[in-house]
Amino acid sequence: MNPLSRVLIVSSDAPWLAAVVAGLSQSAAGLDNPYGLCVAGVATAAEALQRILADGEVQIVLIDKGLHEAGEAQPAVALARRINQLRPELSLYILLQDDDEKLLMEELASRAIDGYFYRDEQDVGGWFRILAAEMGEKAQTPFYDRLKQYVAMAKDSWHTPGHSGGDSLKGSPWVGDFYEFVGEGMLRADLSVSVPMLDSLLHPTGVIAEAQRLAAKAFGARKTYFATNGTSTSNKVIFQTLLAPGDKLLLDRNCHKSVHHGVILSGARPVYLDSSLNRHYGIFGPVPKQLIFDAIAANPDARVLILTSCTYDGLRYDLAPIIAAAHAAGIKVIVDEAWYAHARFHPAFRPTALEAGADYVTQSTHKVLSAFSQASMIHVNDPDFDEHLFRENFNMHTSTSPQYNLIASLDVARKQAMTEGYRLLDRALRLAQELRSKIDSTGAFRVLELDDLLPGNMRAEGVQLDPTKITVDISQSGYSSDELQQALFGRFNVQVEKSTFNTITLLLTLGTTRSKVSRLFDALLRLAKEQRTPRQYHRLPEIPGFSRLACLPRDAFYESGERLPLLDDDGLPNPALYGRVCCDQIVPYPPGIPVLVPGQVIEAGIVAYLARLLKTQKSIEMHGLVEEGEYCVRVLRDDELAALPSVGWFN
Repeated sequence: MNPLSRVLIVSSDAPWLAAVVAGLSQSAAGLDNPYGLCVAGVATAAEALQRILADGEVQIVLIDKGLHEAGEAQPAVALARRINQLRPELSLYILLQDDDEKLLMEELASRAIDGYFYRDEQDVGGWFRILAAEMGEKAQTPFYDRLKQYVAMAKDSWHTPGHSGGDSLKGSPWVGDFYEFVGEGMLRADLSVSVPMLDSLLHPTGVIAEAQRLAAKAFGARKTYFATNGTSTSNKVIFQTLLAPGDKLLLDRNCHKSVHHGVILSGARPVYLDSSLNRHYGIFGPVPKQLIFDAIAANPDARVLILTSCTYDGLRYDLAPIIAAAHAAGIKVIVDEAWYAHARFHPAFRPTALEAGADYVTQSTHKVLSAFSQASMIHVNDPDFDEHLFRENFNMHTSTSPQYNLIASLDVARKQAMTEGYRLLDRALRLAQELRSKIDSTGAFRVLELDDLLPGNMRAEGVQLDPTKITVDISQSGYSSDELQQALFGRFNVQVEKSTFNTITLLLTLGTTRSKVSRLFDALLRLAKEQRTPRQYHRLPEIPGFSRLACLPRDAFYESGERLPLLDDDGLPNPALYGRVCCDQIVPYPPGIPVLVPGQVIEAGIVAYLARLLKTQKSIEMHGLVEEGEYCVRVLRDDELAALPSVGWFN
């Protein structure tokens, strides 16, 4: 299938516009045109904006500097800025009369403009070649192309990995099926750092460096780094770059567990911010804005603030005022955008964290774009960025034998997001709206909207919902969440993203199709027609507020400690745990929010909460508890606690 790339020309000079459209179209037909460039013209800024929002094939826009718009002093500048706000991935060129106009454009809109042509030259053949080259740069995949080139060279492998391009597997009566399942291309591309022409992820100077440069441009970052062990590792790398032992940071208690692990590894001193909670659905939301502002004011020595936006359920902060307040206090801001890597490529999702001013952003490119699992990106906009220190920490966590197929998938995912991300996301948004309506029509299932998901005190916070994450209330269906997931999987071949005790979550991506929507709706409709009696659900008990730290999380984690049972001999919450200091991170999953972190003082309410979860929520995994025939909690011995130097910081 050949690509289609539309060039849109905007000019109020009708005869000139017609001539240029005809000339460029003739060039497209007669010259080499690998990207399928075709040309259309519109006369007004309004028509141009309408076209770029309606047509996902538009890739390049040429704006006549002489464009006339009633009441607009610089209509070409205004249009360029507006297009850049809506679809920053589009390439913008300005058609000028003279050099004076170029100086004016560079002064007013230089960041939005990719190039210039002189209107009266009308060298349409030359213009076409430049536009084709522009598309060629956008469509580059430097690393993936070089990887394919190397595989095609069919070099004999006398280096790692041991399967030697799949030769150890091919034809084997025992494991030959794995070769067939994975495919020759994947195995031949599984190479090592012994191949210099493929560059080094740990010290990139060639095709990996070029691929990262293109990604930075695509996502609006000063620097971008590819990560092959997910956003979990990416968060830890940034923490160790920005935080020395004892440095204070503010963090959302709702953050991914990798953030809390980063606290341990960096030796930082955390100030935990309790997130909002919708008890009715067991869904955790953002930290209230005022709580963040108060924490910033109360901790002038804090170095870092980290937030998650959007959350697993699609809730995203109004980030700009929060980031502005942090920066005013000299605090760097990290935003975990693991679930929001697609946001840059459709105006319905923007602004992104980078656009809102974040210094560091981590993204799980594999979650919502077309990269392989574990393939992530780190984006940097920090004006004080210490690249050497970052590189040292990056290399500390990155394998010296990275999986090259993961790197190639990041290259390809960036290309797709730039060239057809808008069109595919627009489709996903339309399908999300259609699916919402269909699910609601079943009578037994209902899609939760923003006001349903947010606790009441959060509804004036400017929080928004990513519409590609659909949370469905299953209360009226008569199914438990486990039963529903089993029925969808076993009877209808449908796998959902996650669940709580009375909801399921569906994730729409670039790969969502109308056929999938139809099959899902059919499954839910059939289940609804069974007309089961609605269930009474045991609500998730409310997570206790954070108690306090007795020492640095790192100090508690690295002590041996002792193990005390969670329940006493009568099966009740064990009072021997009250007042003790936890050594581990205790995380009920779902929802994945730490109830205890290393160094935290254990209170009676926390023990009661964990005990109740074990009794009433059988499907919940309890990460961090020791299983020795009974559940135990690892806590500091009194002598260990007394000897820790950080104890004095928290008294």
